[in-house]
Amino acid sequence: MTRLPNGGRIEVICGCMFSGKTEELIRRLNHVQLARQSLIAFTPRRDTRYRTGSLVSHNGLKIEAITVASIADIVSAVPDGTQVVAIDEVQFLESDPQAIAAGCQTLADRGVRVVVAGLDQDFRAQPFAIVAELMAVAEQVDKLFAICVKCGSYATRSQRLINGQAAPHTAPVIAVGGLELYEARCRICYEVGVA
Repeated sequence: MTRLPNGGRIEVICGCMFSGKTEELIRRLNHVQLARQSLIAFTPRRDTRYRTGSLVSHNGLKIEAITVASIADIVSAVPDGTQVVAIDEVQFLESDPQAIAAGCQTLADRGVRVVVAGLDQDFRAQPFAIVAELMAVAEQVDKLFAICVKCGSYATRSQRLINGQAAPHTAPVIAVGGLELYEARCRICYEVGVA
C-alpha cells in the first residue's frame, strides 16, 4: 500500500445521543471537500434511521456514504490515495472492538486521516468498548454533550425509554432509534431501569 505524505491520524468524535456527533463529522467533511481532498464516508448497515447511503444528522445535514457491515468492508473499500475516511455510528459496526481499532490503525498507518463518530456510552451508561478502544489509540478525541431534557444541564447520557419509563438494563444494548426511543440526560436526571 502507498503511504500518503503528512502521515495518518485517528480522530474520535463521541458523546451521547443528540450531542451533535454526526453534525460535527459532516462539518469536518465539508472542510475536507473544500480542501479538495479525496474522501470516502461509511455508515453501518445497522443504522436504519435514515436513507441508506448517507450520513444524516438529527438536524437534517447529510453527506453521501457507503453502507457497510464491518471494518473489513471499510479497509477493503479504501483505495490507495484516499486522504480521508469517515465512519459514522462506529458502535454499530459488526466487528469486535480490537478489530475496529486495528482496521482504523491500518488506515492511519497508510497515511489516511480516519475520522470516526459514535456513542461513548450505551443506554446503561456503560462505555461502548468500540469507542473506548478507539479513544485509546486516537490522536484526537472530542467529547460532545447535549442538553438534558429534564433540567437543562449538560447531558452526557442516553436515556432509553420504553413506554415513557427507563428501559431495563436487561434490554438489548443495540436498539436503533431517535427521539421516539431516547432522551439526552445529565448524570443526575439519568434513571437506572429495573428489570
